[in-house]
Amino acid sequence: MIFRPLARFAALPLIAMALVAFAGIAGEMVEGDTLHLDRAILVALRDPSDLSHPIGPRWLVEVARDVTSLGSTAVLTGMTLAITGYLMLANKRLAALLVVTAIAGGAILSTLLKLAFLRPRPDFVPPGAGLITDSFPSGHAMLSAVTYLTLGALLARMQTRRRIKAYVIAWATLATVLVGVSRVYLSVHWPTDVLAGWCIGAAWALLCWIAATNLERISRVDREPGGRAR
Repeated sequence: MIFRPLARFAALPLIAMALVAFAGIAGEMVEGDTLHLDRAILVALRDPSDLSHPIGPRWLVEVARDVTSLGSTAVLTGMTLAITGYLMLANKRLAALLVVTAIAGGAILSTLLKLAFLRPRPDFVPPGAGLITDSFPSGHAMLSAVTYLTLGALLARMQTRRRIKAYVIAWATLATVLVGVSRVYLSVHWPTDVLAGWCIGAAWALLCWIAATNLERISRVDREPGGRAR
């Protein structure tokens, strides 16, 4: 079983908390109550003499750009295809279905939410940055949460030692956090965009995990002697 029954039960309040947090952030954002804090954080991360450049040395900016690419559509799509292909070849169809459903569904949900809120990007974004979607929620933050948390949980499931499980989940969480932070540092998203993306992304990943565990449980029952539906 992917999660023990107690772990699945514990995931429900986490999902509820994430959804409530997302709704709260979205409501405050729509009313304009977050703009002052959002702008203050972004200004603090910009060069006072030229707000088009982030603070810090040039190498830090390059590192931030490299990190932010870990949440890009191209990288996440390639990763999804590679891992799904491996899972299919290993005859792990349920795990493959989980990965595809979680990530593809998350991408669709992200697009729909952006169209619903239509929040403009920060005005610090330089012309020609190639940003074609709206700002809320952050697609990079949301999809990195969905992808890395889903894959981290999948990999952790294959381990028996708690220390290794914790290590894998910690790295998946760190990757998610770093991608979101890089979006704020580069000023291509408002901080509340990233917070909302993390919340809805984590909730979606947990929902997909619960659905997958239920499917696996049903599949196991069907394979047991006397448990197959006639």
